[in-house]
Amino acid sequence: MADPQEAQLRQGTMEASATPNPLETKKKTLRPRKAKAEPKQPPRKNGAKPASKAVEAPAAAVRTGRKVYSRIERSQRLAQIGNSIAGGATLKHAVGQAGISEQTYYLWKKAAAPPQDSGDLKDLLALEEENKRLKNLLADRLRKENAELKKKLGLA
Repeated sequence: MADPQEAQLRQGTMEASATPNPLETKKKTLRPRKAKAEPKQPPRKNGAKPASKAVEAPAAAVRTGRKVYSRIERSQRLAQIGNSIAGGATLKHAVGQAGISEQTYYLWKKAAAPPQDSGDLKDLLALEEENKRLKNLLADRLRKENAELKKKLGLA
């Protein structure tokens, strides 16, 4: 006696997905990729020597060292940025034109500012005393003028 599924398959009434197809169940295996061939250099003219490998490296891959600016260069860059900002440029644009970062700009600006001494308090107190002395001097002169005007007008 035959199996009922086999009979249906023979007649074509049963769906194909009911039985596993050995061709469909195979998994694809990945093939290893081939290495890309190096680009060929154009033929040399007049027997020129080939360039060394170090020279052929792209400039973007080579990391340059940190640029150290002298005190004069810093002041020139700060002045250039100041002029650009005064001309209406944004800080970001002005700093980009100078070739430095915003952070570097603020560090240089902070370092260029004169250090604040404790002498500032002494200067402030001296200015307040001078101000008080000048106010008293002005008040005395105004009193004298006022007295003279009263005498001239005959009010005193």
